[in-house]
Amino acid sequence: MKRVVVGLSGGVDSSVTAHLLKEQGYEVIGLFMKNWHDDTVTISDECPWLEDSNDAMIVAEKLGIPFQTVDLSEQYKVRIVDYMFNEYEKGRTPNPDVLCNREIKFDVFMDIALSLGADYVATGHYCRKAEEIIDGKPVYKLLGGKDTNKDQSYFLCQLSQKQLSKALFPIGELTKPEVREIAKEADLITADKKDSQGLCFIGKVRLPDFLQQKLQPKEGVIIQIPSDFEGYNRSVTQFENKEAELAYFSTKFVYTKEDGKVVGKHQGAHYFTKGQRKGLAVGGTKEPLFVIETDVDENVIYTGEGKNHKGLYRNVLFVSNEELHWVRKDLALKSGETLEVEGRIRYRQKLEKAMLHKVEKGLYVEFDNPQSAIQEGQFVAWYKEEELLGSGVIS
Repeated sequence: MKRVVVGLSGGVDSSVTAHLLKEQGYEVIGLFMKNWHDDTVTISDECPWLEDSNDAMIVAEKLGIPFQTVDLSEQYKVRIVDYMFNEYEKGRTPNPDVLCNREIKFDVFMDIALSLGADYVATGHYCRKAEEIIDGKPVYKLLGGKDTNKDQSYFLCQLSQKQLSKALFPIGELTKPEVREIAKEADLITADKKDSQGLCFIGKVRLPDFLQQKLQPKEGVIIQIPSDFEGYNRSVTQFENKEAELAYFSTKFVYTKEDGKVVGKHQGAHYFTKGQRKGLAVGGTKEPLFVIETDVDENVIYTGEGKNHKGLYRNVLFVSNEELHWVRKDLALKSGETLEVEGRIRYRQKLEKAMLHKVEKGLYVEFDNPQSAIQEGQFVAWYKEEELLGSGVIS
C-alpha cells in the first residue's frame, strides 16, 4: 500500500485531496504546515493559522487519518520572507506563491514527508501530472488543470523532475464546483469555506502593511508621464541582428522627473508595483492613474493615465541563465534555438502566443501582442498545448 502525505491547509481543496486518495486506497497522512508566527510582524489580531489548523484536524478526524502539525516557520522566514523584503528593496516584485511551492511545499515539506516513509506528497492544486517514457527513462509532465478558470500550474512552474516524480494532484481533473460537491457529500466541514487570500500560508495579510514592518516609509513624489512622451516613439532602426532587436525592445522605458508633472506624494516607492492602480490617492484625472515605473533609488513613482497608457506595455522580456528553469530539461533550448510557445506573466492570465529565443546569456520571450505591466521579479511561464515546459524570473 502506497503512503501519501497530504498538505492539509484547512481549505476545501486539500480536504478533498485527502478524501479522494483515501478512496483510491492509499495510506494517507495529513500534515498541516505552520509557516508563520513571528509576532514582531503583527498582521492582524485574527489568527488564521489556528483556525485553519483546527479545520484541518477536524477533516483528518472525519477521514480517520493520522494528523500532525509541522513548524516550518524558520525555513519560511529565510527562504520566503527575507527574500521578499530583499526583492522589494531592489524595486522588484517577487511572487511568494511560486517560491513557496518550490522552496517549502515541495522541498522542506517533501523531505519531512519522505522521512515519514511516504511514497508521494499530494497537494490540492488545480493541475495535472503525466508521465512518458523517453529514451528509456520516465519523464514527468506538468499539465494545466481541467478547470481552466482555476488552473494553478503557474504556481508550480519552478518544480523539478525530481519534485514532480513524487507529487500527486488528485483534484486536477475536477472543477471547483465539483470539488465543493464532493466535500459536501463526504460531510467535510470545509465544504463551503471561502478560498484563502493573502500570502501563501501567512494568511490574512495586506502586503503594504506587511512590508512596512521592515521597509521604512520615505516620502517621495508621484510624477504623471503624458501619453505622448517622446520615449514611446521608439524608431525601429535597422538592427544588426535579431538579438540586438530583442535586447532593444526588452529594455524598459526610462523616465526622469522632468518628463512629467508632479501630481502627488507617496510613502515609499518600494511599496508600489507596476500596473498598480490602488493606493495612489491622486484625483482629478479623467481616467485612473496606473503605476508605469518605480525608481527605488530616487524614490519616485511614475504614473500614466488610463489602462491603455503606452508606458504599461512591452512585448519582449528577458530571463537570465541564472533564473531560467526548465521543468522539461530534455526540451531546454540551446543558444541560437527558438521555440513557438504560449506564455503568461501572471496567474490567471490567459495564455498568449510567444516565441522563445535562446541566446548566450539567457532567454528572450517575445510575445505577439504587447503585455501590460511586465514586472521584474515576477515569473514568466511557457506552455506547449496544456503542458508547462519551463519558467523564469523576469529581469
